[in-house]
Amino acid sequence: MKVTSDVRAYLVSRITTLNPTFERPPNMLRVLRSLTVKQWMFFTVGYLAWSWDACDFFSVSLTITELAKTFGKSNADITWGLTLVLMFRSVGAIIFGLLGDKYGRKWPFIACNILFIILELGTGFVQTYRQFLAVRALFGICMGGLYGLAAATALEDAPAEARGLLSGIFQQGYAFGYLLATVFARALLPTRYSWRAYFWFCAAPPILIIIFRLALPENDSFLRGRTVRRSGPDAKNQFDSQAKKAFSRYWLTTLYLTALMAGMNFMAHGSQDLYPTLLREQYSFSANDVTVTQVIANLGAMAGATASGYFSQIIGRRLTIIIIAVLGGALLYPYSFVSSKAVSAAAFFEQGCVLGIFGIAPIYLMELAPPAFRTLVVGASYQIGNLISSASPTIEATLGERFPLDSKGNVNRYNYGLVMCLFMAAVSICP
Repeated sequence: MKVTSDVRAYLVSRITTLNPTFERPPNMLRVLRSLTVKQWMFFTVGYLAWSWDACDFFSVSLTITELAKTFGKSNADITWGLTLVLMFRSVGAIIFGLLGDKYGRKWPFIACNILFIILELGTGFVQTYRQFLAVRALFGICMGGLYGLAAATALEDAPAEARGLLSGIFQQGYAFGYLLATVFARALLPTRYSWRAYFWFCAAPPILIIIFRLALPENDSFLRGRTVRRSGPDAKNQFDSQAKKAFSRYWLTTLYLTALMAGMNFMAHGSQDLYPTLLREQYSFSANDVTVTQVIANLGAMAGATASGYFSQIIGRRLTIIIIAVLGGALLYPYSFVSSKAVSAAAFFEQGCVLGIFGIAPIYLMELAPPAFRTLVVGASYQIGNLISSASPTIEATLGERFPLDSKGNVNRYNYGLVMCLFMAAVSICP
């Protein structure tokens, strides 16, 4: 009887605790000025790493047609390169999350970026479809490992009142990376080496990020936590004992965060991964038109992430997520079915909503994670959520083939707009 009562009380609290405080919003400029130079450097290097991480991921999304032609495969086959990345990201999150929490943020961060360089170069040299899938699976491990490290580096030393805004700015690095990927793909795909040149280029910026991180010390929050662990009565086994205690206390919270991130990732990948293909093949957009639409969409995403992070300081994280999810659902029809260049307006606001939800994710995850295991819990919940949603592009591509359109030349066309709209409507209720 008591269990039933507790469950009922908990469910009721999910509604009552959404009541916003409507506290006076902090002055944005004052909040940003409260950061020290050192804190800005930490934030900047974390932001740049996450941005280029996203740029590397979308390198496949923007070259699906070219990759399919090279390997003699269908678009659905190539999207397995995306799916494998999403699947293996959880492995990297666990491996590098444990390393980051035990040994520090700095060196695992650097190791991840070194592996990025190797794997992006390797992708440009693959000769077969199987080699392509193998390299992208390994890339997924590195990508999964970097998110928790980058988020902890960027946010955990920041002042409390600045974390909502900084969380939104940090997460917009995903959109900024998508924007960079769109621009560089447009510049490099017409060259002699086409998609290979693009992947080779993607290997260069991590060198600069590594140099930047080498110039900075370890995060203060990690150093304080390590000092506390080493001063304990059982210093040698302190990390292991804390891990057991944290798991027994926070396992339900971790499951909740993972389910939340699965819903968010279904929304993101369901609305983004095949969108360039939809514009190009279904609505016959030129390469320039696709680029312009993608740029506008990602500017909207960057604005949405920043705004949502800021307003979550005022009305709370959960209520902000719910409001934005409802607004995003209302925009699905124009985002998927407007076939003219006017779709850019819908793309701006839809991606503003999609990344607006994600803008709250980094700080929300960090606030609920145990302090001694932030890198692990933040990275693992985010990336296991990604794993659950990993089949999004393949599901959409496969379902799209059930709704063929008239072929144009040698290009098979499918109604991706219908599939994307229905898929997004189904998953938008998850957050």
